[in-house]
Amino acid sequence: MDGNVSAPRFPLPSEIADVPGAEGWRSMYPYFTRFQPDDDKRFWFYNSMHFPEPMPAFDTITAEVPYSAIGANTARVFVFPTTLGIEHRIVNGRVYITANPVTDPGEIGRRAAVFGERAGYYYENWDTLYQGWKTRIKALIDEITSITVPELPEFDDAAVVTESRGVAQNHYVRENFHRCIDLFSVMWHHHTEFLMLGYGAYVVFFQFCKQAFPEISDQAVARMVAGIDVIMYRPDDELRGLARLAIEAGVDDLFTEGCSSAAVLTALAERGEGGRRWLEAFERARDPWFNVSTGDGFYHHHRSWADDLTVPFAALPRYVAQVRDGLLADRPTEALRAERDRIASSYRDLLGSGEEKAAFDQMLGLCRVVFPYVEDHKFYCEHWFTSQFFSRIREFGALLARSGVLAEAEDVFQLHHTEVDQALSDVMLAWAAGAPPLGAAHFRPIVAERKRMLEALRGWSPPPALGPVPEALNDPAVHMLWGVTQQTIEAWLQPAEGEVRGIGASSGVVAGRRCSARSRRRSPTSAARCRTRRSWRGSTACRPWSAPATRPSGSAPASGCASTATAGSSRSSRDAVVHLLDRRGGRRGRDLGRRQGRRARRTGPRRTARPARLRDHHGRVLVAYGRGGPGRRGARGARGAGSGRPGRDRPRRGRPARPGDGYGAAA
Repeated sequence: MDGNVSAPRFPLPSEIADVPGAEGWRSMYPYFTRFQPDDDKRFWFYNSMHFPEPMPAFDTITAEVPYSAIGANTARVFVFPTTLGIEHRIVNGRVYITANPVTDPGEIGRRAAVFGERAGYYYENWDTLYQGWKTRIKALIDEITSITVPELPEFDDAAVVTESRGVAQNHYVRENFHRCIDLFSVMWHHHTEFLMLGYGAYVVFFQFCKQAFPEISDQAVARMVAGIDVIMYRPDDELRGLARLAIEAGVDDLFTEGCSSAAVLTALAERGEGGRRWLEAFERARDPWFNVSTGDGFYHHHRSWADDLTVPFAALPRYVAQVRDGLLADRPTEALRAERDRIASSYRDLLGSGEEKAAFDQMLGLCRVVFPYVEDHKFYCEHWFTSQFFSRIREFGALLARSGVLAEAEDVFQLHHTEVDQALSDVMLAWAAGAPPLGAAHFRPIVAERKRMLEALRGWSPPPALGPVPEALNDPAVHMLWGVTQQTIEAWLQPAEGEVRGIGASSGVVAGRRCSARSRRRSPTSAARCRTRRSWRGSTACRPWSAPATRPSGSAPASGCASTATAGSSRSSRDAVVHLLDRRGGRRGRDLGRRQGRRARRTGPRRTARPARLRDHHGRVLVAYGRGGPGRRGARGARGAGSGRPGRDRPRRGRPARPGDGYGAAA
């Protein structure tokens, strides 16, 4: 630091006090995750997108391994010119990160020469290499799924003798656990193999558009490149197919609001041919498409649909009802594709020279080549593979519980993976010696204390950033994944009272009482503030809390910490109203009730809390909601806005570009 006390900065890491009741939080995490004295001189920001909760000890592997892989591919393998890797630290259970930029022009040039050759090879052979990637990642999923945990019976299998294997079961306890950790690392290296190149291509196109069309919105750029047939839609498509089949098979009466998955599956087995058909289709959908996390794949307690059928069976009654009423339409893929091309053509026509148009075509073409990976990799990596990984670790926890080291299998996630290694070594030695393991006296008090500290840490509100304001932010992952720009930092430094800042999951206005997503006072018509899940881009608005958000709007990877959502009740089928906004704040004249052929009714209290606004990182209003019901101009953020007539999306010279900022998608 330069010693200038007037320079803008965030709280320093050394100034962060321990949360009362959790003063021993450092014992949960490795030494290399703690802030060091020199870290006060660096800029850090809270990675609330991936890690919105305090980290259990084992779950820190979802930070350690990914950042190791991202940095290796960015700095050492492909040699990005302007950035090295990402460092992370943990304070009070929260993960803060920083990117290490390259600012020296000579070093940037030296690295650019290497990057051009290596990245060019991947860009030129992308489709072939991507097919090979899918083969490799599926092989990794098969391997992690096939790993078994030795049961350690009283006597080992006789085949160890008759086949002269020479290795007893306890050896494979450690070997198979290490294999799980190693496969998780391999998966993350494959995860980032293409990802940073995809983000790099998008950042170049994004910067070109921002220079050529200064008023273009971030989502308008994203809609020009976004894929239409995205694999993350598939789990929801499977649910829709099962809902249609329930009607065809005559078993739809079983799917009622609040139904139990176990009870429904049991009843279907007794419903003859129709029940058998539905159960067979259910099993086909369940593997692999229910291997999707209810979170983002970074916490063990965010179980997959396959592990916990609560989410899909909460959504099925709603879909069955929509099929019965003729309201469950297929996703309009052709219309979305035509809209994407129309927006791109509209902006291309604004370019003045043939050279600019050729550059636009080349960059857009490359983005559309690489973006299927950018959008699809999450299902394979964070969802399918990671859900299997946590399931295997849970089985090792069951072994420790059977051996008496832990009270229950889930307690394994209160230990760092190196501590789990120690506990398993204890069990291996005890089995070999014919003696009880010694771990219960050591690990059970640790587990109990960590559970208590995690509860205390949940109440801490972490600052968005720490340290001095950086001079440069050149990391494409920081821009693409987290949306951290100079404008973001300025907004963090000057928080506005009564405003919610971030990137909306879907552009729109929700009328209702403003409340927190965690509030117990929310009603079916509340307008709630909540964190977004990157996996379900652009769809948290207007859906029941119990329903999976699986209607992405083609937006860029969510980069904010806030969005709006209607707090629909799982026992209410009432549709919410969304008013789409153009970039000036005008209504786009669409609502979900009309789109589904039903009149949306305004219910709930007429008076609301203080109106709130959702702004992008430039400070522009994306979402405003407050007093006034559907069809009124009561939301303060829309005052003075244009008419926003439907169809007025085409950009024009000399005025702000007005491509639609959202499809208004809802499950």
